[in-house]
Amino acid sequence: MFDEFWARGWRPTAFREFVLKIHQRCNLACDYCYVYHLADQSWRTRPHQMPSRVWRQAVARIAEHVSAHGLDPVHVVLHGGEPLLAGVDTIREIVEDLRATVPCGVRVSLQTNGVLLTEPTLAVLHDLGVRVAVSVDGDERTHDLHRQGPDGRGSHAAAVRALALLRDDRYRTAYAGLLCTVDVRSDPVAAYEALIAYEPPVIDFLLPHANWASPPGAPHADWLIAAFDRWYDAPRRETVVRLFESVVLLQLGGQGRSEQVGLGPAALVVVESDGAVEQVDALKSAYEGAAATGLHVETDPFDAALRHPGVVARQIGTAALSPDCQRCRLVRVCGGGHYAHRYRPGAGFRNPSVYCADLIRFIDHVGARVRKDVERVTRG
Repeated sequence: MFDEFWARGWRPTAFREFVLKIHQRCNLACDYCYVYHLADQSWRTRPHQMPSRVWRQAVARIAEHVSAHGLDPVHVVLHGGEPLLAGVDTIREIVEDLRATVPCGVRVSLQTNGVLLTEPTLAVLHDLGVRVAVSVDGDERTHDLHRQGPDGRGSHAAAVRALALLRDDRYRTAYAGLLCTVDVRSDPVAAYEALIAYEPPVIDFLLPHANWASPPGAPHADWLIAAFDRWYDAPRRETVVRLFESVVLLQLGGQGRSEQVGLGPAALVVVESDGAVEQVDALKSAYEGAAATGLHVETDPFDAALRHPGVVARQIGTAALSPDCQRCRLVRVCGGGHYAHRYRPGAGFRNPSVYCADLIRFIDHVGARVRKDVERVTRG
């Protein structure tokens, strides 16, 4: 596939986001987690914590990729499992090595469930320039229904304590935002309002990872539409909702910033705790080995991953989409939906999203609202 498109003049987009799985295990047992509860169970054979030789080699590979492609800046995400299980001293070492080795600006963030985020830890992260995003699934009832510890107790109270620290004026610049997995059984307006009470700079609403082998079981368009209307109709801009803003921008001919929509080339690569180089983590929801590339940071540059068919498919736009998607009037906005949600056993990923009907309804609703406002402003 790579050679075919190269011959036509296409060139890959260099990776600009590097996800380091610095700790493979987690202190929660969230029921929808694609790492532990869905198709790919490779976490079981990987080291609990990324060894120093692996993360040092990963940092060297990032520096190599930056130099080869003249990148500036790049984004490194410290991820898991739960990355704070690696310990603040290890995180400090990784960040300091990144700053000393990578020859460009490096934005570092950390995705956490918040349980282990204490003030001393946050003070270190803040001083290192690490921005912290917290996973919170709406209101307390919904959050605790899904995001529980091994003992079955909910983690909402711990997440709220973490958010109180991030909202403190001393640490607010470290506050990256919130990640919320949509539960259609929850009230969408209540969920949104519960989240904005924590004053996040960004909210990411994520559709649960489903596919044609394991469909979501309920429509999601109504939930998204209600949440969007509450966000869009606010008298002032309360926060960025990445999915919503992306659909609005795409409707206006711009570029989105959510991997759930649009045709922008995927520029993200993952390094697992054992050093394996993989595609986006969400592919683990499809089947065992779906994210694998067969590459390793100790033997392969990241440029080798740019030749992998799965990476190429997420960079070539409409050419990788199903015939139905290519013919769709919304293809430039929808982009086929999240890549992981297109999987169908026996047919791979060249299918419409399992959320296709939801995406059509949601995008049409957003488009109608945006067009109405543009027409009103134009008539002026």
